[in-house]
Amino acid sequence: MADKRKTVTYGDVGVDITAGAELVDRIRSATDGTHRPGVASGIGGFGAVFDLAATGFRDPLLVAATDGVGTKLRIAVETGDHSTIGIDLVAMCVNDLIAQGAEPLFFLDYFATGALDVAAAAQIIEGIAEGCRRAGAALVGGETAEMPGLYRAGDYDLAGFAVGAVERDRVLPRTDIAAGDVLFGLASSGLHSNGFSLARRIAETSGLQWSDPAPFSPEQSLGAACLTPTRIYVGACLNAIRTTGAIKALAHITGGGLVDNPPRALPDHLAAEIDLDAIEVPPIFAWLAATGPVAEREMLRTFNCGIGMVAVVDANAVDDVQRQFKTDGEETVELGRVVPRDAEPVVFRGRLSLGG
Repeated sequence: MADKRKTVTYGDVGVDITAGAELVDRIRSATDGTHRPGVASGIGGFGAVFDLAATGFRDPLLVAATDGVGTKLRIAVETGDHSTIGIDLVAMCVNDLIAQGAEPLFFLDYFATGALDVAAAAQIIEGIAEGCRRAGAALVGGETAEMPGLYRAGDYDLAGFAVGAVERDRVLPRTDIAAGDVLFGLASSGLHSNGFSLARRIAETSGLQWSDPAPFSPEQSLGAACLTPTRIYVGACLNAIRTTGAIKALAHITGGGLVDNPPRALPDHLAAEIDLDAIEVPPIFAWLAATGPVAEREMLRTFNCGIGMVAVVDANAVDDVQRQFKTDGEETVELGRVVPRDAEPVVFRGRLSLGG
């Protein structure tokens, strides 16, 4: 006797394979726009092929990094603006690569959601492609996962994976870092992608909606200000490394802020002495500190406070380095010096200009 029960499909449980195929077709032009020497395959295969020999490195080491964008995703979901979150994803990975002196070669993403919204997903991946263009990396593939029951409607998660290369004799940090070297800070574009759990709590307790004018920047909404994408420092830092020969180390200022990240680029016997008076703190940080309220030490350990990358520079080449960064459009500030370490790996002088 024939089984007359109604058959079920993958679509019945919330997974739309057709939508996934539509997304691949929609983003193909965006990924094609990130092509660079070394790419030896297109998207859609079971893996990506990259020819390292085609990049011109003579004795390369590979450097890999993975990261996400944390709860900044919630603001993108709640505002419906997914256009820049992909840039953040790339930035968080490639800025870690350049901190080791590595040139980004290729990037892969992981995008997971409960039910695929092709328009939103396309915005996200087009942002990832834009981030890759800014970093000089090829977007060679990724994974889109529909997982009904794990995510609420509209929610999603992102992870990024970047691979770069650096000549064996140019790996950062260098071994010749010494007391007296100068610390340069490269200005951030805003919150970047760290501290958003605290920033969101402060925004909530302030009574403001994401659509309300930002108190510190009334010409834009609070949501738009918070979604300002993370600055990608790759091109400027690569140029400074190669043209001046004076960059000894780089520290990407992410989670842990200026308290925890500069020491990661220094040997154990040295410390970073940072002059907080030298930092031009963007208004968003002053607003967070006042509205929280948040103490200065907590600000320094949670947020970048206006400095997205710290460079350790040979004291004899300060002018050359500053000139090169300026040529590449980076705002820089002389933050302080490398000093012999006593107790703390970072010594702060002065105060952050947080108002009030």
